[in-house]
Amino acid sequence: MSDTSITSDEAVVDGKDLKQRLAQAERRNKIRAFSLVLPLLIFISFTFLAPIGYIMGKSFFNDRVSSLLPETIIALKDWTPSSADDTPPVSAFNALARDITAARKAQDLGKLATRLNYDRSGMRSLVMKSGRKASKLLKKDQPPADWKQALIKIDKRWGKRDYWTAIKNTSSPWTLAFYLKAIDYRYDWNKDIVPVKESVQLYWLNGWDSVWVRTMWISFLVTFFCVLLGYPVAYLLANLPMRLSNLLMILVLLPFWTSLLVRTTSWIVVLQSEGVLNDILIFMGIIDERIQLIFNRFGVIVAMTHILLPFMILPIYSVMKNISPTYMRAARSMGAHPAYAFWRVYFPQSLPGIGAGTLLVFILALGYYITPALVGGPKDQLVSYFIADHTNRSLNWSLASALGGILLVWVLGCYVLYDKVVGIDNMKMG
Repeated sequence: MSDTSITSDEAVVDGKDLKQRLAQAERRNKIRAFSLVLPLLIFISFTFLAPIGYIMGKSFFNDRVSSLLPETIIALKDWTPSSADDTPPVSAFNALARDITAARKAQDLGKLATRLNYDRSGMRSLVMKSGRKASKLLKKDQPPADWKQALIKIDKRWGKRDYWTAIKNTSSPWTLAFYLKAIDYRYDWNKDIVPVKESVQLYWLNGWDSVWVRTMWISFLVTFFCVLLGYPVAYLLANLPMRLSNLLMILVLLPFWTSLLVRTTSWIVVLQSEGVLNDILIFMGIIDERIQLIFNRFGVIVAMTHILLPFMILPIYSVMKNISPTYMRAARSMGAHPAYAFWRVYFPQSLPGIGAGTLLVFILALGYYITPALVGGPKDQLVSYFIADHTNRSLNWSLASALGGILLVWVLGCYVLYDKVVGIDNMKMG
């Protein structure tokens, strides 16, 4: 009895020890796997996540005014304007004179003026002019004791409420002003959200000519034509003999070996008034006068469809290649017409490929820049053009970041919608 009891206790101990060893081995394997993936995670963090985080921060945070007009912001803190001619107390004028002269001395006045001009047109010229003349007044033996009269004498706009509220509204480094501007809204003098003037509406409120609606519409049309043209090509590739299929696949992949800029400029040669397509149409007698096929919406859609077509063909082809031909043969053997069998048997199985290709092409089209910029007109530019313009020309990085942030939300929304639809379809098929 004693020997049996000892043997049982040893087995329990050995069992516990075995479980601990297995847990330690699994832990070591996880640590080893994580250490192998860690360099990739670090690379992605520095090259992808960190830039996105920086851009998102720029869209919410801009401390240009708060850092360069510290005394003015304190003086305006308790000021509540009423009428259009209501101005802040004299202390605010005195503080503004000190701040703008200090900013000019530090060579930061241009940055300050540009930031204020984002929120109210005319602020750049006002601040630059006032800073220059205020610096001259300070160099005199007797600088002004009352800067209110001096600044109003320099420029009468300092006697208006709206120019002071522009400073007060931008005093906080954290703001939603750039996101509001990205959809054609702004803060008024009372900090209420109001639409911008109709003459300067561009991004959202301008109907079908607005940038966001135009971007969505062109992306939708390009995606539709890619499905329309790509599905038959993918079907042909999936059902041809392997030798011919591989040969045609090379032709599909060939555009990837050619520069995007070269492919886009080639469409300029083809579609221009003196181009190849107009020559063919005139030679065939279809048209009598040359027509404008480039630098308009038609040229953008044609060029983008051509460039993005391989991204539609490949996902559909990869799904079709795994569809067994026995399904169609079974439907035919049961008396189904070929078209009916294709629609009820083959087409539903190819929907995941259509969904993947549609998502890929639509997201790529949303962020396209080079092709619309080269073959489109002024009213055919997508939101990516304005992001690049604010980044490189106007240097309004905060607005560019806000536009990019909204575009990123749209892309994520498209992915979530795709995931919901595909998940439901997969559940039904299962």
